[in-house]
Amino acid sequence: MKGVVISCDTRSASVPRVVSEQIQTTMNSSVDEDMSNVPHIELNLVHERIEEGAIEILKNIRPDWNIKDVNFRVFTNGITNKLLGCFNSSCKTDGILVRVYGHNTDLMIDRKAETRNFKLLQGAGYAPPLYATFTNGLAYKFVPGIVLTEDLVRSPKVYPMIARMVACIHKLDYGISVTRSPSLWKKCAKYISLIPNTYSKNEKQSKYLNIVKGGVDFLRQELDSLESNLREQESPIVFCHNDLLLGNIILEEDSVTFIDYEYASYNYQAFDIGNHFDEFAGVATVDYSLYPDRDLQWDWLRIYLEEYNCDIENYQVTEKDIERLYVQVNKFAIAASFMWGVWSLVQAHVSDIDFDFMDYADIRLTDYFSRKEEVLSLTLPR
Repeated sequence: MKGVVISCDTRSASVPRVVSEQIQTTMNSSVDEDMSNVPHIELNLVHERIEEGAIEILKNIRPDWNIKDVNFRVFTNGITNKLLGCFNSSCKTDGILVRVYGHNTDLMIDRKAETRNFKLLQGAGYAPPLYATFTNGLAYKFVPGIVLTEDLVRSPKVYPMIARMVACIHKLDYGISVTRSPSLWKKCAKYISLIPNTYSKNEKQSKYLNIVKGGVDFLRQELDSLESNLREQESPIVFCHNDLLLGNIILEEDSVTFIDYEYASYNYQAFDIGNHFDEFAGVATVDYSLYPDRDLQWDWLRIYLEEYNCDIENYQVTEKDIERLYVQVNKFAIAASFMWGVWSLVQAHVSDIDFDFMDYADIRLTDYFSRKEEVLSLTLPR
């Protein structure tokens, strides 16, 4: 999660109706082959001297730029990665984002997979050009846009665009190069395995023991129980973004763009949507009273299903279709809170970014346990 950028990262399009055949051709042309066209620079950027490192990157990917003409802008609202915008005053349309991974994030994120995801989405027209990779980051095209707010995400003009774009991404296919299995359970199990027995600071240790009184054994038992319940929901396995928080959705006049693909993978369709609904509450100040009500969800899911099934001749969304997805989504929404809760417990141990991850873990796990009984009692329509 959670790298927020005030930028837009892809073509401007009002969520096009993507033809399945075109997607399949693009995806099966081999993402790995496309990767060979992206230069890799053996350079490790130091967070405290990010501009110096960015200059070296620019020398490789923009050798014609005069560094004296370059203005740098640090984006400060990410909580796992550092981002630097590089803007040439003599070529204002060619902005570049240099993204430096947070310390120790490789423990939790497959960076090779992230780059493949970038190329997959770029090939489908949903991501900007990737200019280079380097030892601890990426450099890619910057396009201005507006980061979503708690008000914008529920706007009748905006949320239909989001629903359609989610549907389009869910129809992407890596082809035969990636196994189509859900990442949710493996990610949760990995995060739990990385939670320390004892935190280095007494304050953190005290908070941890208050949040998770049974420790990692309790979390593992909870995960097993949750997995047993949610596997029965039979949610389709699709290519998911997995981190659709407000800061990862950029609004232009008539389009939305999703950015930050480090958690993208095959996963449950309902997880990706439920996770997005969780994010209506925000990150900096989390307010779960903003979780979308049934009416908003119903319309969102109807629009999503229309787009997701638009290649099926004479397809019409039924109330039963929407109800089924509604139940699945709300069940997987609590799984998202559980996952980000245990993720935050790890970040509280390894991250050097100024953010109270332990407090965020408390918020997400409290949400999980407070909604668990009610949500898991929902039943699929017959």
